[in-house]
Amino acid sequence: MPEIRFFVSSDGRDDWSGTADQPFATPKAAQEAVRAVTAGMTGDVIVTFTAGVHHLEEPLAFDDALGDSGMNGFRVIYQVHGYGTPDQAEVEVSGGRVITGWTAGDDGVWTAPIGDLAPRRLTIDGHPATRAASKDGLPGSVTKTATGYVTDSTEPQSWPDPSGLEFVYPGVYPWSEARLAVASISGDASSSTITMAQPAFDHAKSLYDSKWYGAGGDGTWDGLAAPSVLENNVAFLTEPGTFAVSTGPAGHVLHYRPRPGEEIGKTRVVAPALETLVSGQGVHDLVLRGFTFTDAAWSGPTRTGGYLHYHGNARHERGEFQKIDLGADVGYVHVPAEPVQLPANVSLTSARRVTLEGNHFTRLGAGALLIEDGIDVEIRANVFDEISGSGIAVHTSTRVSVEDNLVHHIATEYRGSPAVLVVESEETTVAHNEIHDVPHNGIVITGGERASGSQVISNLVERSMGKLMDGGGIYLSAPQGSSFAGGAMVRGNVIRDVLTSYNFGLYADYGAAWITVLGNIVHRADTPIVLQVGPPMENVAFIGNFWDVLPDGYDTPPETVTVAGNTLLPKESFDEAIKAVPAGADILARAGRRGLRR
Repeated sequence: MPEIRFFVSSDGRDDWSGTADQPFATPKAAQEAVRAVTAGMTGDVIVTFTAGVHHLEEPLAFDDALGDSGMNGFRVIYQVHGYGTPDQAEVEVSGGRVITGWTAGDDGVWTAPIGDLAPRRLTIDGHPATRAASKDGLPGSVTKTATGYVTDSTEPQSWPDPSGLEFVYPGVYPWSEARLAVASISGDASSSTITMAQPAFDHAKSLYDSKWYGAGGDGTWDGLAAPSVLENNVAFLTEPGTFAVSTGPAGHVLHYRPRPGEEIGKTRVVAPALETLVSGQGVHDLVLRGFTFTDAAWSGPTRTGGYLHYHGNARHERGEFQKIDLGADVGYVHVPAEPVQLPANVSLTSARRVTLEGNHFTRLGAGALLIEDGIDVEIRANVFDEISGSGIAVHTSTRVSVEDNLVHHIATEYRGSPAVLVVESEETTVAHNEIHDVPHNGIVITGGERASGSQVISNLVERSMGKLMDGGGIYLSAPQGSSFAGGAMVRGNVIRDVLTSYNFGLYADYGAAWITVLGNIVHRADTPIVLQVGPPMENVAFIGNFWDVLPDGYDTPPETVTVAGNTLLPKESFDEAIKAVPAGADILARAGRRGLRR
């Protein structure tokens, strides 16, 4: 029997047959038709979408138990029309709601009632808007108190509806950025009192309790001393293209200061509504290719009173705190005893033989894509941008391939989120991806009892560490196996422009073990590698790499750490010098996405 084909068009009808002449109107109708035929598959089932935008009323949920998987050795393929050709259709799968009912005030700001929506992102004619913010911190002389802050400025008392205000703390730990909600603002003629939302503020004081003695310091460190950025208040709506959400008698109100040329009734404004666009449970032999996944939300910070970030995608939301002693000469930090991971707007759990290819993940309010407990999953040739959190996250999975993807301008809201994160997974391949303009780590591989066999090969990472510190272009931590043969291989990667201070190009941290770092290029980082970490690294080899700074302790590495055959090239003429070395030129030629002209 040949392939079974269904078609979806925004001009179709769900009570039609799903043929090319009578297409379905919605992905949901196509999914129901697929479920009716998968049990007896004798060829692939292909669902083709013509150009258009599909606003989902509910998440598109794939479930093996309901017949969403390919069967009998065949696949279920959802794709856009003309996929892989010059005529490829543009198909959006959107979790957004178009906002109407606008009125313009005397100050030029548009307002619209939005009911129970409380968007943290906004899309204007296909482009992201910016949350209204003050980047000068709290005005006046600020003192932290048990419940919040006191300042000798009376200006905060003039900010309307302070209950929607959110404080941002970049560098609350050097590698972390916290967000905390305001409960109320009061005061008198000489001072203002800001009361923070609880229990988030108390939890933050416990999490970010630390001491630092490095570089001759006295141990004093208070990342919560005062916020650096204040977000989401109409008082901050001074720049075109910014928005804020307030609370009115009938629900939330959206305020937007338009850009030049934008007009009420002609400008299309979309607020994210769904928190999940696509989910999967136990599905297998499924392909999604060519789609744009866009305009999804995440309400976590609003729901919990803040975003208490620790490292990577991990945050505190519940449970106790664990004190980590870094040594008498260094200090201590606290970490969540039960860390919670950032969710994703597209997620697959226990998936097998699934491919996501050629999709665009954009304007999303959580992480973009999460694979958890997956086996034989391919994430290939996708683009990730304008994401509040991470681009790609892989947790406790086996044989996941992350190849030829472009990830940039992610972690726009949760800035500690990596572009690519792999957590305790086996035989994961992260190869030939391009990552640029990210606020912290480019690629993170975290180890543990299950981790082994990770391959980080020929990636191009540029302009990482744009906001936070203590990270790198590629970061690995904890044991990656039990031998060099079964450990992690980091080979042929090019890392350029690691931007903030106290950063590392190739960073093996926190008890890293069984890692081979072979034949990589690092240019313009504070230092290419670090050799002294706590807990100390063991059984790590740095061989045949090229860099422009000699790492501290290069001649006296830890006992089980090998540093050999690396080449130091002059920083000022590095680009020319590396091309003149055959091995270096070969690394450059192979790094990044394949099949592209440069």
